[in-house]
Amino acid sequence: MKTYLVGGAVRDQLLGRTVKERDYVVVGANPETMKNLGFLPVGKDFPVFLHPETKAEYALARTERKSGSGYHGFKFQVDAEVTLEQDLQRRDLTINAMAEEADGTIIDPYGGRADLENRILRHVSTAFVEDPLRVLRVARFAARYHDLGFTIAPETLALMQQISASGELQALTPERVWLELSKVLAEDRPDVFIEVLREVGALKILLPEIDVLYGVPNPAQWHPEVDTGVHTMMVLRIACDLTDNTRVRFAALVHDLGKGVTPSKFWPSHRGHEEAGVPIIETLCDRLRIPNDFRDLAVLTSRFHLHFHRAFILRPGTVLKVLMQTDALRRPERFQELTIACESDYRGREGWHERAYPQRSYWQEALKTIRAVPVQPLIEQGYTGQHLAEKLSELRAQAIAELRARLAHDSTELA
Repeated sequence: MKTYLVGGAVRDQLLGRTVKERDYVVVGANPETMKNLGFLPVGKDFPVFLHPETKAEYALARTERKSGSGYHGFKFQVDAEVTLEQDLQRRDLTINAMAEEADGTIIDPYGGRADLENRILRHVSTAFVEDPLRVLRVARFAARYHDLGFTIAPETLALMQQISASGELQALTPERVWLELSKVLAEDRPDVFIEVLREVGALKILLPEIDVLYGVPNPAQWHPEVDTGVHTMMVLRIACDLTDNTRVRFAALVHDLGKGVTPSKFWPSHRGHEEAGVPIIETLCDRLRIPNDFRDLAVLTSRFHLHFHRAFILRPGTVLKVLMQTDALRRPERFQELTIACESDYRGREGWHERAYPQRSYWQEALKTIRAVPVQPLIEQGYTGQHLAEKLSELRAQAIAELRARLAHDSTELA
């Protein structure tokens, strides 16, 4: 029985990155051996055990063969005769197919170390095509390591295109697709993930609502980049610069889905795209089982981003209406996220990345202003029910008008 550190921990050590978790493979043992040593079995599809003290994962060396569709369609062989090299051969990329012995010796049968040095993401074997999940995983690694100069090997891209054309991607469960997307939204360059999926033909299958945005023109006056798909990736990048909040990043990704259904005869105008995007976002979130807090912020961003851009030309009553419709008084944290998503949209345009967005602070000040309007004096004056609500709204609108006068900003209406 021998134990090796494997996978991401070896890869990240060699890259000089922080190792977040350590996984081990055990060669020359069987499930009974592990149980007798006090390891706790947790694997459903194949034997994986938790160390009795460190709780690190230890998997028995295994081989696999395709037996059905999808990423669950595999049969595993687990016994004491399976070698380390056989276990590593089933992994996706060469950089993930290295192991380390207890003395620090690196075992690298498939050239992972050279690919690390050359910044290449390359499949281990042609068995790569048997698992459709690998399309998403490789795209996610491309996003994670993009700023280190990593690229996907052409032959690996070809296999990813083959998987996309095979129909196997449709076997991925919605939950698994969302899991991969939620993970990549926490990376520095999730836009790379989207672009890789598009390059290999997977985006139109997994996220057709995003794919259809490419080639849809915007007015060049407000969008020098013109293409809505390109704009969306710029917005996502700005969101990543502004915050690590994945809800905001998701909202940035889907804020313009309504433009994908604008009839071409109306291009490049997209009147009403804000509201048109709402049911598309809701359908997407239902399909992928996306959590409600992600959906809710995305819907608000789609519905109100133009209102946020036009803040300084909106009537005080309209500003108040937006604050109430976004539930800003009760959900100030979400409202703050909404302002960041809208700033991302504003600045996510060719040549606009460094522009100021004073609208964000204006909306925050407007929220503070209406919160400061006291209710108790109105109650003491005898206002109740609908009359109380109307009088309170009147005073809040007046307070916003006074705020606007103090700030006296110029504004441009943006499409």
